[in-house]
Amino acid sequence: MNLQVHLLFRIVVVALACLLATSAYVLYRSDLQSRQKTEVTAESLGRQLEFQLLSIDAGFGHARQFPDFTLWKQTAGVPGVCVRFEAADAAAPYSLCNGAKPSEHRWPAVFETFYRRLFSPGLEISRPIALNQRVYGALTVTPSAEMDIAQAWDNIRGLLGLSAVTVLAVCALVYLSIARALRPAGIIVAGLETMGKGNLAYRLPPFELLEWQQTAAAINRLAASQQQLLEERQKLAVKLINLQEEERRYLARELHDEFGQCLAAISAVAASIAQTAERQGSALVEEADQIARISQRMMGNVRGLLGRLRPAEIDELGLAASLNSLVAGWNSHSGSQTRFQLHIVGDCAALPEPQAVTLFRIAQECLTNITKHAAAAHAEVTLTVNSDRVTLTVQDDGIADALPFAEGPGIGLLGIRERVEALQGHLALAIVQPHGLRVEVGLPIDPLAVAQA
Repeated sequence: MNLQVHLLFRIVVVALACLLATSAYVLYRSDLQSRQKTEVTAESLGRQLEFQLLSIDAGFGHARQFPDFTLWKQTAGVPGVCVRFEAADAAAPYSLCNGAKPSEHRWPAVFETFYRRLFSPGLEISRPIALNQRVYGALTVTPSAEMDIAQAWDNIRGLLGLSAVTVLAVCALVYLSIARALRPAGIIVAGLETMGKGNLAYRLPPFELLEWQQTAAAINRLAASQQQLLEERQKLAVKLINLQEEERRYLARELHDEFGQCLAAISAVAASIAQTAERQGSALVEEADQIARISQRMMGNVRGLLGRLRPAEIDELGLAASLNSLVAGWNSHSGSQTRFQLHIVGDCAALPEPQAVTLFRIAQECLTNITKHAAAAHAEVTLTVNSDRVTLTVQDDGIADALPFAEGPGIGLLGIRERVEALQGHLALAIVQPHGLRVEVGLPIDPLAVAQA
């Protein structure tokens, strides 16, 4: 759930709970005030009647006029209240009501039912009328239940209206305040996504709130640390790749200079032995031929090792010739099983040595994987060289139909990824419809490195 909506929901729940409690208190106070008014009316009217009895007893009034509610009607002014006096001598009770009942449509029926269940509107209040320890009768004051309900509804309706306006205003202010306060969260999430895509140079901007400032500062420090580690790792990977290539160059040179010359000398000696044996004796001819065959096989193996360690075309003729030789070699080795094609767009001579060697090794690894695992009929190698970027694409129509691949004992893709990341490039794998694998490698070209080359 969205944090703004979550907080707003909680605020509304708390506001409704407070409104419910306040409404209950208002209804309680309304009922209490109605009872107090009834009690005050009963007490006031009772004192008036006792004063009338006192006047009659003193000879200033007439007993026939008792009870007289004229003064109460003129002074009380409480509508909807009925009074009843029952004499102690069992005479007919005297009743009087003040005011009319309110309309029954002023409040909802549900409210009336609810109010009548919780309270007792129209509750009677009785008090004895006595003078000189003699009880003359009982006075009963009965308020109008409808008037009590109407008063309670007026009170609660005003409260509900005011509360609704207050809650809406508070929710609007809180929502806007929270939206403004949480705005940096979206910026931070977008920044983290940008960093997650590999742009560790991105930095979060400063924020107004201290908490967001601390969060952004911590994330920026972490990004800076990761960027430094990545740069150091890339530099180390480049050094390791260069060291590996230097070692391969050294081994290739040693194999070519030492083993090649020795094997050539063995072949020459074997040929001399064969010629001498033909003139002087034929017993050594077979052994000389065997030495020649062994030396030729060793020479072929040495040439194969030289090709895998350091193709002579890279140093002498460049990347284009090396790729042509590589593709031609795989076409000759695979026979009719897989047909390899090469397309080169641009000038490969503009590539610095690290990029050229890396692209050749990646192409070499891809073609090896295609031959071993893809069972493809066609494979295509495309190299595109631009002014600031070079792209190598190797695509086949093999059996691959889903990514990612299951982990195996080989380190082919891992080695490719390490080489690409070392040169700050990108590696993308995709499935070709309906099946087959497409490997795309992009490497940036540094103009300064090109100029130095």
